[in-house]
Amino acid sequence: MRAEHHGLGLRHVGDRRVGDRRTHPRLGGDRRRSDRRRNMLVSLMATGMSLTWHAAPAPMTPMPQADVSVAFTDVQPTPMVAERKYDPRDYDPFVREAASAFDLDPRLIRAVIQAESAFDPWAVSRAGAQGLMQLMPELSKEFGVNDPFDPRQNILAGTEYLKQLLDRFDGNMELALAGYNAGPTVVARYAAIPPFKETRRYVKTIKALLGRHQA
Repeated sequence: MRAEHHGLGLRHVGDRRVGDRRTHPRLGGDRRRSDRRRNMLVSLMATGMSLTWHAAPAPMTPMPQADVSVAFTDVQPTPMVAERKYDPRDYDPFVREAASAFDLDPRLIRAVIQAESAFDPWAVSRAGAQGLMQLMPELSKEFGVNDPFDPRQNILAGTEYLKQLLDRFDGNMELALAGYNAGPTVVARYAAIPPFKETRRYVKTIKALLGRHQA
């Protein structure tokens, strides 16, 4: 289509579309329509902004942090108690009774007690061993112990068990002590002190303690 220039406007021949309304005689009407469209657009924009403002969520109030001290309701903290030291002499009558009954050196019995519980009659291990010589419940039942926290019952049963281990391993004190710690079946399987750091340290500790206790 051929185009003709008329001043600042651009008109296509045979077409009433105008490139520049400033040259058109109906400028006033077009301007009013343009103003109406502009006003309508501004109104719509204002309405949209208003809706957006009202739809915006209110600022979130931070949730209070949980109290760590009550987070685990099923777990009760163990009360902290001052460390208590027990006097080995309090148990001398029971140690001597057990040594006489089973023909063992009382120093060995004291050394085992010290290594096992540090003379704490209420000691309980993570494995469930109880009392001065750390008797497992099955062992207490086997030796007729009614109260594993009773010093006399515990020492007599622990000494009798130690005597059985010495007899089983032909008087070999190291193997008997290893059996007391790791179990006689394990020691028999190795026919020696098992290669466990804990058991070897246990035997070594008791041998060192023997020289510190009086007969």
